[in-house]
Amino acid sequence: MRRLNRLNQYQRLWQASSGETQSVSISELAARCFCSERHMRTLLGQMQSSGWLRWQSHAGRGKRGELYLLVTPESVRREMLEQALNAGQQEDALALAQLEPDDLRALLNPFLGGLWQNDTPTLRIPYYRPLEPLRAGFLPGRAEQHLAGQIFSGLTRFVSGNFQPQGDVAHHWDISPDGLCWRFHLRATLHWHNGDPVTAGQLQAQLQHLLTLSALQKFFASVNTIEVTHPWCLTFTLHQPDYWLAHRLASYGSRLAHPQHPTLGTGPFRLVTFSRELVRLESHDYYHLNHPLLKAVEYWITPQLFEQDLGTSCRHPVQIAIGKVDELRHLQPVSNSTSLGFCYLALRPGSRLNAAQLRRVVQIIHHSTLLQTLPLDENLITPSRELLPGWQMPDWPTQQVPLPEKLTLLYHLPVELHTMAEQLRLHLATLGCELTVIFHDGKNWEGCTQLASADMMMGDRLIGEAPQSTLEQWLRCDPLWPSLLGASAFGHLQATLDAVQRQPDEESRNRALQAVFYTLMDDAVLTPLFNYQYRISAPPGVEGVHLNTRGWFDFAEAWLPPPAR
Repeated sequence: MRRLNRLNQYQRLWQASSGETQSVSISELAARCFCSERHMRTLLGQMQSSGWLRWQSHAGRGKRGELYLLVTPESVRREMLEQALNAGQQEDALALAQLEPDDLRALLNPFLGGLWQNDTPTLRIPYYRPLEPLRAGFLPGRAEQHLAGQIFSGLTRFVSGNFQPQGDVAHHWDISPDGLCWRFHLRATLHWHNGDPVTAGQLQAQLQHLLTLSALQKFFASVNTIEVTHPWCLTFTLHQPDYWLAHRLASYGSRLAHPQHPTLGTGPFRLVTFSRELVRLESHDYYHLNHPLLKAVEYWITPQLFEQDLGTSCRHPVQIAIGKVDELRHLQPVSNSTSLGFCYLALRPGSRLNAAQLRRVVQIIHHSTLLQTLPLDENLITPSRELLPGWQMPDWPTQQVPLPEKLTLLYHLPVELHTMAEQLRLHLATLGCELTVIFHDGKNWEGCTQLASADMMMGDRLIGEAPQSTLEQWLRCDPLWPSLLGASAFGHLQATLDAVQRQPDEESRNRALQAVFYTLMDDAVLTPLFNYQYRISAPPGVEGVHLNTRGWFDFAEAWLPPPAR
């Protein structure tokens, strides 16, 4: 990058005298900058034209001249950063920002949060880690799940404050009396992000592709065929009724990309840049619903800004700050809520733990001060005895049964479970039980080879916009359950879920699913541990920020008032 190279050369000139006037020869300057004398003269001319320095040479080969340094490297870097941003060269800007944390905070302050860049309303969010590629199917990260919903559309969608699926690419749908035929009526004015019109055949191809993905085969197990029965109608024929189908199609895992271009969607924002340093979205001019009020949203991947004492965390993944970095603690909390998602403990029945011992472990966690004394940031988690509001775990008479001499605990991210695992290990040691702790470095159980042998598992269950259907998906699709329950019990669970999904009345369906989870909790196979406290902070002037169920906010609803003149 030419800008950065020129800045580095200027920094070398500055460092030799800490900015003081220098009496120096061209050959000495060339040696400092690792270039030829001819190129050094060119550099001096360019820097002088830019107003960075003044070079007063003296006639004669090898003569010393006077070098007057007029601006600091920090001010040059800031000017270059602004030039790169004004030119739409965000990656160049981030390359210029590779500094130590304290210097980086000072440099980036004027450019983060919400601002009008070249008369374009832009929101910049400093983020603590690179984002993983967006692909069809389930995604492990909360940020990736949210991005999928901003870039891609589904046949149906969820809207804030409503657990019922709404129309998206399909504006309406109807269901046959026997529940085996679902017709989705498509909007006639759909466009991909590149401006091409959307066809029903393209959507059919993408939906059929979803059915081939191993992660989604159980999710859509009831689907027999998907046909284009009219240029603006897709018809699903099912093996058996599935009244979760509209919910399943509204899931982030069912969003539809262009068949030939997997980064193109039909959502409110199109993906412009996706790298380890920068993710940039721009509004989609042909979006079929309410158009975004922001033109651009950028994630600036700057992990060096954030504290490292929480492992892979920044402030924390569930607490997002979108303002200037040195004012993070002074930003105004604009939205907060308790997550519906939860961290959980799952226990393997019938192995080293009998029924009484399973309940004993659950009672140790919930009847002791173990959860209340976790040394975590204040207001980050809330201990919970409910899977969902009203889905209360059972309470049994206290049983002081001895535990096995040895047990194994397997857990994955989030980082709070590091602390939880260690606290549990120490507590069980006082009861004569040696707990071996194994960490699976992932956000879910995919690819975990130790899952089949552990006695206890801890993980995180993200809950989407429709809590009940999300939990039903968890039981159907997560590799935890066949490993934990065994073939016979897992087969019985799947048959029970099939019976639940055949109930057309949603209230009855939700009650039946709640009974399934109550049985798992009553058998002490599953227990909730804690919920997160989601929080978004923003500076004054960023409007329309409201938390969604994933701890993010709909970019299409955020807006910036114009700057005061």
